[in-house]
Amino acid sequence: MRAVVVHGARDLRVEERPDPVAGPGEVVVAMEWGGVCGSDVAYWKNGASGTAVLRDPLVLGHEVAGRVVATGPGVTGWAEGTPVTVHPATATADSVLPDRLAGRTNLHSQVRYFGSAAFHPHTDGGFSELRAVPAAQLRRLPDGVGTELGALAEPLAVAMHAVRRAGAVVGRDVVVNGAGPIGCLVVAAAKHAGAASVTAADVSHASLAVAKELGADHVLNVADGDTLPADSELVFEASGAPAALGGVLRATARGGTLVQVGNLPGAAAPAALGDLVTREITWVGAYRFVEEISDALAALGDGLDVSGVITHRFDLADADAALAAAAGPESSKVLIRLG
Repeated sequence: MRAVVVHGARDLRVEERPDPVAGPGEVVVAMEWGGVCGSDVAYWKNGASGTAVLRDPLVLGHEVAGRVVATGPGVTGWAEGTPVTVHPATATADSVLPDRLAGRTNLHSQVRYFGSAAFHPHTDGGFSELRAVPAAQLRRLPDGVGTELGALAEPLAVAMHAVRRAGAVVGRDVVVNGAGPIGCLVVAAAKHAGAASVTAADVSHASLAVAKELGADHVLNVADGDTLPADSELVFEASGAPAALGGVLRATARGGTLVQVGNLPGAAAPAALGDLVTREITWVGAYRFVEEISDALAALGDGLDVSGVITHRFDLADADAALAAAAGPESSKVLIRLG
């Protein structure tokens, strides 16, 4: 089989690897579509994503969907041809949640994630023609949802988790700062959750066009001098840019809520945070997701259309071009046709 393997910074190869065999409790999936995430781009550009540094070649990809082709010993209920996506996270055996975090499985201290170099040996991802997956990590696609949309379930789950962290959304006016793929999916998730209106802000007209496609009622280009609405009761910060935090906090209403879904740097960075205290803002983090991938699939099955977030599609043989496009300013979600 072919796989998309990163060996180091700017060293991406489409390689031949042995076909996997389903072991006990596993299912082999013929992958059809994979979405490129910012972490995939980081491994390709820098040989690292955050604190996870490549020590060995790594198969990229955690936003994937395909069809069941084989099952291993002890696996039932997964017929050949069943369309599936994958919950990419598995807590390690020695990671135990304290009682106060019961059910918040995204907060395990030790988690193996598809396409991640956080552990050694690394955890290969799903950008390959075939992948053996523990059956517990599979999620069946609803009727009418193809594998292309199924590959969007994972990032949509991230957005839905962020919206859930905000509390009640129904009937509220929402601001989303940052219209990258996750920001645009937050727009869609907030509207799906019943927000009265959503305003999206970014520095890119192309990104704002995607936000509009996914349901934003208003768009603002701060590079053109537009300013965030004042006294915004509920704000999602999806850019991950420390320089944006001062303006975002200033736009958040006194006593309002700011949900941080954009990944902030792990190193020191200057940011104006004074309004956090003086405006008594509730600043909430949102990290990955728990089981919102099932909610995302249900929403897709009910007709939520997020296909507008897809701006580019590439064949597996052109994976290097796919990563380059995902790193560029004119893309939103880039998909790779894996099979």
